[in-house]
Amino acid sequence: MIAVQNVSLRFADRKLFEDVNIKFTPGNCYGLIGANGAGKSTFLKILSGEIEPQTGEVHMSPGERLAVLKQNHFEYEEHEVLKVVIMGHKRLYEVMQEKDAIYMKPDFSDEDGIRAAELEGEFAELNGWEAEGEAAILLKGLGIAEELHTKKMADLGGSEKVKVLLAQALFGKPDVLLLDEPTNHLDIQAIQWLEEFLINFENTVIVVSHDRHFLNKVCTHIADLDFNKIQIYVGNYDFWYESSQLALKMNQEANKKKEEQIKQLQEFVARFSANASKSKQATSRKKLLEKITLDDIKPSSRKYPYVHFTPEREIGNDVLVVKDLSKTIDGVKVLDSVSFMMNKEDKIAFTGRNELAATTLFKILAGEMEPDSGSFKWGVTTSQAFFPKDNSEYFDRSAF
Repeated sequence: MIAVQNVSLRFADRKLFEDVNIKFTPGNCYGLIGANGAGKSTFLKILSGEIEPQTGEVHMSPGERLAVLKQNHFEYEEHEVLKVVIMGHKRLYEVMQEKDAIYMKPDFSDEDGIRAAELEGEFAELNGWEAEGEAAILLKGLGIAEELHTKKMADLGGSEKVKVLLAQALFGKPDVLLLDEPTNHLDIQAIQWLEEFLINFENTVIVVSHDRHFLNKVCTHIADLDFNKIQIYVGNYDFWYESSQLALKMNQEANKKKEEQIKQLQEFVARFSANASKSKQATSRKKLLEKITLDDIKPSSRKYPYVHFTPEREIGNDVLVVKDLSKTIDGVKVLDSVSFMMNKEDKIAFTGRNELAATTLFKILAGEMEPDSGSFKWGVTTSQAFFPKDNSEYFDRSAF
């Protein structure tokens, strides 16, 4: 369990948290939500001890271990992938390092033998014999091929490094797991694997994510950060949203009734306060009026933007026809006779482990790349827009 007592934090003249009191208990997954800039990541850093609050304390049950998803993707460049994962259990990795250093001594003394025996005992208690196997299972589940397990982190791509750091956080069954945007840069298969892992995880999870589908799948509770406070709701994101909107409506209706009551009292006081026969009644009504206060219903600090398109004309039934598209890049065929049709109101998602294939298809459909064979045709009533995977060419500042 991890508990927060009277935690407050202020940056300059901006207040992030004020007297936050909250408990995160085992067996639950808490989705920490809030508007951009509300302080979600900062709160996770307070929980991990990376940032000290100005007031209050964070308590963990004695002997429990906390794991955090690291955000620096280049922190372990010279380390082997499998060992980086095991580093997620700091004490276990320290025992392994010290034990290996002793056994490598050319002049192995009696003291070294005693110390090695102590380390072997602790190593076994920490499930050290299963460490490499568990690390390999985590990496494989997240899509890191076995041949990469003995490579250095510097040899991995950006998305692969993210997966290794995620495996590091998950390694060794930590008692408290803090995840800040864990689905960023993950493919669908890795996200699905992570969802199942967290659903079956028996300890405490606190996760920050903008992916409401992910929050709906894994969360048992929602911790809503708003107005410098954190309120816990039972249920996933959709349940939180519906219940919070219902609570707001109920509060508004309750206040409406109070407003009507106040109006009636005000009218009574105005009408009869000057009437000697009813002045006593007026006085009592006036006292009652003074005791009634409207609940302060603050509008949420969140903004819910939306994009609205106004079509220039009605779209036809035939939107896109793709026939036998093929493309080979660097000797590898990434598209092989791809054919499909897109009709009015269709919404199509392209999934798969080969990101290059989807990127190539999109570039061909956007007119930025020519296919080796095949054809495609957009409907005459359509217009197209393209958001590429790599937008760096739009931010070339050399011309400035």
